[in-house]
Amino acid sequence: MKGLSIRWSLADAPEGTEERLAAYVAETSHARFTGMAGLRFKTWRVRPGEWFEGLYLFATDEARAAFQEEFTAEAADVPGSRIVGEPPVLIEAWDVVAVAEGWEGFQATPRG
Repeated sequence: MKGLSIRWSLADAPEGTEERLAAYVAETSHARFTGMAGLRFKTWRVRPGEWFEGLYLFATDEARAAFQEEFTAEAADVPGSRIVGEPPVLIEAWDVVAVAEGWEGFQATPRG
């Protein structure tokens, strides 16, 4: 499995940015990625005042490469960049060694 991390710095982001990002994920982004061909899953993470990140897990190298190329070309103008006020500080490909699902199972919802 092939991973991709996309991270924005929130160090200089205006107050309320984390809430605007969470609303965008719940109202728009979650639906966009649900059922996306080539994508196994996406997780959105935030450390308030530090960073906001999308973690993607793709089925193949080709799916990851295609998404990464398209995203990188438009990175400065994607919704996350417009909300934060600057482009991502990190776009990084990586490999997954393993994924384990715990007893509590997986919850695929925009807010948990």
